[in-house]
Amino acid sequence: MDIALFSPSSLFADSDGEGTGSEEGEIESNQNFEERRHQFPGVELLIREFSFHQLNANLLWPGTFAFIEWLVHRRSWMDGRKVIELGSGTGALAIFLHKSFEADITTSDYDDAEIEENIAYNCQINGVTPVLPHVRHSWGDEFPISNPKWDLIIASDILLYVKQYSNLIKSLSFLLKSCESKAINAISSSGDDACLLPRPAFLMSWRRRIGKEDESMFFTGCEKAGLAVDHLGSRVYCITPKDITTDHST
Repeated sequence: MDIALFSPSSLFADSDGEGTGSEEGEIESNQNFEERRHQFPGVELLIREFSFHQLNANLLWPGTFAFIEWLVHRRSWMDGRKVIELGSGTGALAIFLHKSFEADITTSDYDDAEIEENIAYNCQINGVTPVLPHVRHSWGDEFPISNPKWDLIIASDILLYVKQYSNLIKSLSFLLKSCESKAINAISSSGDDACLLPRPAFLMSWRRRIGKEDESMFFTGCEKAGLAVDHLGSRVYCITPKDITTDHST
């Protein structure tokens, strides 16, 4: 079992396309899974990761760590919300939010039994029992729940596959437009000013490096689908139905 140092920058590529990972952070894989300890604010999680997974559900990407740091300073934004995470991968983000924020959160990823089983395993080894509810859903397909009630959708580093943007937007639009729209005030527990956080909303952290033209395709597609995109800073975006007035302060 390896210990993963909190070094999300090591997952970025250099200008020549090669990784920048240090020897300490690398995994020598000779099994189907590796269990690694990850340091998050105030808690250490043991996460079993696939040595390889064709759907990229195997590793924790930079956006996960960055998003957690961002959310820690806006903890109250999640108070009273029913949350679903898209592209949960290993389930680490959802497990952290459940343990540290007591978040009412559901995981979701591609319709794949291995991903669901691994998230359940990671819940159990980190003391989350019963395990978090999980929805197997391939973006663009009919959503398995006809009347979803989640009012906050979250995700980190899910824009890797450009060809899936239209499918992601289709699923995202369904989830956002299925929830009654209204605005709620959230006061940050750290003493920040009040912010107006819409309900429903999609909060996304994006730290992977792709071409700006590819990245803009997703946001343009959201706007064409009747969604409003608001960059909150620190590479975190809030996406809402356009009929909601959004006024954030950070």
